[in-house]
Amino acid sequence: MFYFPIYKQLNAMDCGVTCLKMISKYYGRYYNTSRLKEIAGFNKDGVSMLGIMEAAQAIGFESFGAQLTYDDLIKEIHSPSILHWNQNHFVILIPSKRLNRKNKLKIVDPSRGLLIINKDELLKCWCSTDRTQNECLGTILVLRPTDNFYKMEGDKENGIGWRRILQYLKLTRWQIIQVFISLFITSILQFVFPFFTQSLVDNGIDTKNLNFIVLVLLGQLMLIFSRTIVDFLRNRLLLNISMIINISILSDFWIKLTNLPIAYFDIHHSGDTLQRINDNKQIQTFLSGSVLNTLFSFFNLFIFSVILVKYNRTLFLIFIVSTIVYMCWIYLFLSLRRKINYQSFHNYSRENSLTIQLIQGMQEIRLNNAEQAKRWEWENVQVDIFKLNFKTLTYNQFQQSGSLFINQAKDVIITFLVAKLVINGGLTFGAMLAIQYILGQLNSPIEQIISFVQSAQDAKISIERLNEVHQVPNEENHDKTCLTTLPSDKSIKINQLYFNYPGGADEFALKNINLEINEGEVTAIVGNSGSGKTTLLKILLKFYDSYDGSICLGGVDFKDINPSFWRSNCGSVLQNGYIFNDTILNNIIIGKGSVDFKMLIEVCQSVNILSFINSLPNKFETIIGSEGTGLSQGQTQRILIARSIYKDPSYLFFDEATNALDSNNERYISENLKEIYKGKTVVIVAHRLSTVKNANKIIVFHDGTVVESGNHKDLLALGGYYYELVKNQLNTKN
Repeated sequence: MFYFPIYKQLNAMDCGVTCLKMISKYYGRYYNTSRLKEIAGFNKDGVSMLGIMEAAQAIGFESFGAQLTYDDLIKEIHSPSILHWNQNHFVILIPSKRLNRKNKLKIVDPSRGLLIINKDELLKCWCSTDRTQNECLGTILVLRPTDNFYKMEGDKENGIGWRRILQYLKLTRWQIIQVFISLFITSILQFVFPFFTQSLVDNGIDTKNLNFIVLVLLGQLMLIFSRTIVDFLRNRLLLNISMIINISILSDFWIKLTNLPIAYFDIHHSGDTLQRINDNKQIQTFLSGSVLNTLFSFFNLFIFSVILVKYNRTLFLIFIVSTIVYMCWIYLFLSLRRKINYQSFHNYSRENSLTIQLIQGMQEIRLNNAEQAKRWEWENVQVDIFKLNFKTLTYNQFQQSGSLFINQAKDVIITFLVAKLVINGGLTFGAMLAIQYILGQLNSPIEQIISFVQSAQDAKISIERLNEVHQVPNEENHDKTCLTTLPSDKSIKINQLYFNYPGGADEFALKNINLEINEGEVTAIVGNSGSGKTTLLKILLKFYDSYDGSICLGGVDFKDINPSFWRSNCGSVLQNGYIFNDTILNNIIIGKGSVDFKMLIEVCQSVNILSFINSLPNKFETIIGSEGTGLSQGQTQRILIARSIYKDPSYLFFDEATNALDSNNERYISENLKEIYKGKTVVIVAHRLSTVKNANKIIVFHDGTVVESGNHKDLLALGGYYYELVKNQLNTKN
């Protein structure tokens, strides 16, 4: 079988879509991971076999799943197919008659690469039944390309690459020129040292000329002093370059993250994103350190190689041959380092996620006596990290031991030959010392070049991982003209809306939703938990646009409205609203440059938070959030409501915005909100009767569908779902 393309999964849950990506590339079409994730319904738990099958069919494959025995697998499968592995992973089986005759199989694991395994290993990982090994069944997804597959265009293999990465160096052109000047001066100074050493021995010590020795040593001292000054200045320049590049790379990464669809953060673990920040730092270290120092090393290698050739060509040839052997030895370990790099990313990503979970969820952990279970979960990850670090240490020790042996053998051979030349009169004793100095200076550039190759490999892997983020389409497509003005009719009309979350298969969260949210009115949405109320609100805030059906703002398709512009006209309070580690003022006016203090005071009065703020020593300048003054849930909700109102938006979307308020505060705020609601289109998701009963229209959701619609009085008269909700809440018959 000819070449099979191998891609590594970039996240812990990417195995399924990575397998599909490899098989697509094998048949001649490239699809980036982010697109396949979207088609397959990827979420934080990964993707199911059904999701892979649907994604394969969407890009033109004929696919079918089956459960086969080992014998059927060998006889019937003749094309790359996806196996369900260890019940939580996916790999690719590549049929090979030559290997099958030896009871061996070729497997591509997206987390480990190409593997050759035997029958027992396959049965252990693939079988999903409790039958005997000869009859056990495993799950397989067979894929065959159709004509549609070749008619469809794949994705371009673009994203960030070396050309774009090296563009960051242009930001520090002048500093880099200065660094090169300093490196050139340092090289020239080093170039003189072997000749000083030879002169000191041959012309000073042999002739017993103390004055000449003093003169040479003074010259060396001046050179050392000059080199120290140059190195001091160069290190300051390198720090400056490093800071500029670091800020530029991370700033571009944050710009990309802030341009991604909000739904991206629903399906990706926080730990993966944090690890990608480390990937950016890896690239920054490579650019600011390895690249510049390696260029300097090449220059030194050339200079001292010329000097060594001048002294003795045979010695130079021995040095070159041993260096080639040394570099080949290092090259053998590069593929191992690549695998370890991927495994380290997954392990540290899990560690980051668990660490965040331990810190943010500590109260719940303590309240539920789950300290030991959560600690063990974290410790298990630490065990995996330790095992991987131990494996890394083992490989490094093998690599370093071999490198040390090659280098020491080279030095012993060259020292013997030099000593022999001195004894035979071919070299002076001073020339011998000079050659030893030259060899020392040649070893350093070789080590630096090897380090550069390894750093370049790490940077390349980091680029591959960052490309998964950079290849995700921005929320705002600049190729598409989106509206940045609201139509005259600001009513929202929803017609035959269907929506399911990524990975939700055919379980629709919203089914055949038909409703109208009238301009300037208060519309309340009620229903049991899980009935789809919050999902609809998130769609109306443009969290998701992968729905079927239509949403219109007046006569305008909702998808044609610019997301940022739309949200600038919306004030919202969601169930998981976030308080930043900042002042109360900045938490309320977030995103606003200037402060309208008159409006700020009015808003805080309307949500009954002003008296609390004035009771604080620093009032509006008081720091709140994770590292500031603690807030009760009621105070948090009031600040979130104040934030949404301060925007003075055309639309307000409240999701259980007052559920943490006591009855007095809720009554007070509800009365004030009546004035604020005037002229605005308001959508409220709530359970409390007091919050929704005065709404112009109440929409009742049940199991993802609209079952009732009307005002409070009419819905009570129907005696249906709304009546039951009210009765259960009041615990009384109406």
